[in-house]
Amino acid sequence: MKLFIVPTPIGNLEDITLRAIRILKEVDLILAEDTRKSGILLKHLNIETKMFAHHMHNEHKTVTMLAERIANGEKIALITDAGTPGISDPGFLLIRECIAKGIDVECLPGATAFVPALVNSGLPSDTFCFEGFLPQKKGRQTKIKSLINEPRTIIFYESPHRLVKALEQFIDFFGADRKASVSRELSKMFEENKRGTLKELADYFKSKTVKGEIVIVVEGCNKNKKIEPIEDDETED
Repeated sequence: MKLFIVPTPIGNLEDITLRAIRILKEVDLILAEDTRKSGILLKHLNIETKMFAHHMHNEHKTVTMLAERIANGEKIALITDAGTPGISDPGFLLIRECIAKGIDVECLPGATAFVPALVNSGLPSDTFCFEGFLPQKKGRQTKIKSLINEPRTIIFYESPHRLVKALEQFIDFFGADRKASVSRELSKMFEENKRGTLKELADYFKSKTVKGEIVIVVEGCNKNKKIEPIEDDETED
């Protein structure tokens, strides 16, 4: 009885380990965020293991049942549409439930979007903080403001249609000259890693149509140049 956490490619289907393929073939059941998308990957890998939909809309209702199935002897693998489960994707609730029940959990190493984006940015990677997705509305500016004087490199996930808005808000709070990097379509044919100041990046992406999942990497605050937080209006988030 074991829960396997299995990372899947974030783009290029070759970015999956031999061990991951073996586990996905050996388990009794694969929990997939979107069975249609995962079905494409499994077909490519000639994996015929049965799938069960496990996503943000049903995970609260199914974690107990799934943990009980594992406790009763089944081996189950958890995957998401792309990357490592639990990193801005479903997974935490089931992992926590299994640990609480004394069920063995094994996480395989593998693809995660923020790692190549961080390394590609050219910004310090010896210490960093990962913030994932910012709140879409209420609390968004408050969250950004709390990071004004963060000295570590800061990593965010963002959707294409909010990219320019995010960069403009970062300019308001971090300053136009703060260095940053935007990575999109990582490991895919049209991968792009654009580096510059926040102002340069905002101007660049205003002039083009942006597609694909986005990782924004922002330089940490210079310890000798601490910024005084500005007042913000959360109603305008």
